[in-house]
Amino acid sequence: MNRHPASFLQLASRMGLGLFLVTCALVGEAAPPDAGSAPALREQHQKLAGQLARSPLRRPIHLESTETDGGLQGDVYAVVDHPLEQVRAALADGTQWCEMLLLHINNRRCRVSRQPEGETLTLSVVQRYDKPVDQAFELPFVHRTASDGKDYLAVKLSADSGPMGTSNYRVTLEAVALGERQTFLHFGYAYDHNMIARLATMAYLATFGSHKVGFTVIGKTPNGEPDYIRGLRGLMERNAMRYFLTLDAYLAGLDIPPPERADKRMRRWFEEVERYPVQLHEIDLATYLEHKRSDRRRDAVKP
Repeated sequence: MNRHPASFLQLASRMGLGLFLVTCALVGEAAPPDAGSAPALREQHQKLAGQLARSPLRRPIHLESTETDGGLQGDVYAVVDHPLEQVRAALADGTQWCEMLLLHINNRRCRVSRQPEGETLTLSVVQRYDKPVDQAFELPFVHRTASDGKDYLAVKLSADSGPMGTSNYRVTLEAVALGERQTFLHFGYAYDHNMIARLATMAYLATFGSHKVGFTVIGKTPNGEPDYIRGLRGLMERNAMRYFLTLDAYLAGLDIPPPERADKRMRRWFEEVERYPVQLHEIDLATYLEHKRSDRRRDAVKP
C-alpha cells in the first residue's frame, strides 16, 4: 500500500463502489429527527425543487458530495418518470440489484447468497474495465429492505470492509411517489478510509489524477469555462453519478421485452454516461458492449 499510492488511487477513482451513495439516515447525528421516512424525503424534494428545475446536469438531478471525518459520502436526488410501484417491483430482491450493478463499467460479476444476517450480494470489481475478473476484489454487501410502505421505499446495502484501507460501505436507495407517474429518488453511497488510504488517494489525485473532475462548479477558469471540483469530493461525485445512472438505465429497461432488455439497459447506461464526457468518459460503446456481453455469457446472466 505504501509503495503503490498511484495504483491505489487509480483503483479508488475507477472502482465503482469505492461505487454508490448514502442517505441522511446513515449520517447519524447530522440527520434530521425524521430522516428515513416519506415526510423527510418529501420535505427534501420541496427544498431541492429549484435546483432540480434548473439543474446544470440537464435533467432533474441534484448531486452532493461530502468529505467526512472518516471517509467520503455522495448523494444523488432525482425525479424519474417511473411510478413508485414500478421502482419497488424492479428492486425487490438481490438478484435484481445484481443485474443493475453489473451495468457499471468496473463491475464484472455479482452473486447472491443467503447468509444468517440476510441476503448477501458479492460484487466483483476490477481496477480497470479491461482487467480479468480473477483480478477483481470482492465486496460482500448485506441487502435488506429497511422500509416498504405504501408511499415510501428504502433499501440498504452494507459491507464491513473493502480493499486497501476502505471499510464501512453504506448504500441506500430511498423513493417516494410524486403523483401516479413519477418518483423522487435519493440514492446514497458512502465509505470510510484509514489515514494511509486517504493520503495515498490525495497523492494520486494531486498528480496522475489531477485532470479528473467532479460535477460541482467552484468558479470559472481563465477562459470563462466552469471550474469543476477536484480531489476527494470530485472522486465521490464521479462514482455517485455512475451509480445513479445504473439505476436509471435499469429502470429504463422495464418496458422492453425480456430478450432485448439487457442490451437496451447497457446502451442506455453508456449513452447517459457520455452526456458528461468531461467527468465520466472512459471507453467507446463497442468496447463497453464487448466486455459486458462477455461477462454475461461467462456467468449466463438472464435478462
